Amino acid sequence: MKRGFLLIDRGSREREASEELEVICNAVKVKGNYVFTEYCFLEVEPPYIEDGIAKCLKQDIDHLTIVPYFLYPGKKVKNAVTDVMKFQKDTKVKFVVTKPMSMHKTLINLVENRISSTIQENNITVPKKNVDVLIIGHGSKDPNAQMSMDYVVDGLKANYRNVSRCWLEIEQPDIVEGIKNCEKNNPEVLIIVFYFLHEGAHVKTDINNDLLPALKNSNIKNTYITKHLGTDEKMIDLILERAKEVENAN
Repeated sequence: MKRGFLLIDRGSREREASEELEVICNAVKVKGNYVFTEYCFLEVEPPYIEDGIAKCLKQDIDHLTIVPYFLYPGKKVKNAVTDVMKFQKDTKVKFVVTKPMSMHKTLINLVENRISSTIQENNITVPKKNVDVLIIGHGSKDPNAQMSMDYVVDGLKANYRNVSRCWLEIEQPDIVEGIKNCEKNNPEVLIIVFYFLHEGAHVKTDINNDLLPALKNSNIKNTYITKHLGTDEKMIDLILERAKEVENAN
């Protein structure tokens, strides 16, 4: 069976996003034994979904595995699935669509990797059980977004003194409130996780516009920030695990 692979990202104008998606697709092709791999965007920038599908259908494949590359379930994921399945009727290539990246144990492991790497890179000698963690997500009107973030928070709690979450926008607590809540716990070390797939404008600018003043106004002394989730090897594993779920069922 000849399988192709298409990753659907939300879309970003930042060059780093496309570069990361290329790295991911190349790694998935090798580890997943696909005939080819490609990515496209739901919105913001081309290649859009119709461009990605058109490119895929020019390949010699029998099946196409389509992965909505989103951290939260919700409207964006539904839109991506709806848009891509419109093209199924025009081809004999079998489409299978995976779940998004949320609510999976490997995602917890990925975040754990980011925290552990930050501890190691900064020569932090405090035991993990004495470390506090704050996860900053984007925010969404969909209630499933909170549920999917809580899944990660709950999965980390056994390893750290405190684990909490806050949001860049839309939802509460926001970043300022999130830092205030952490301050109440008087952390010896606070690790802040940027829970974002790409190093886009949110990671480069928007979060820090709120985070840096909030930290300056707090009494928290030792704070460290992880890298965004990006191209961690566990992300490749997670994508492939989602892909195999639907491929093995079809």
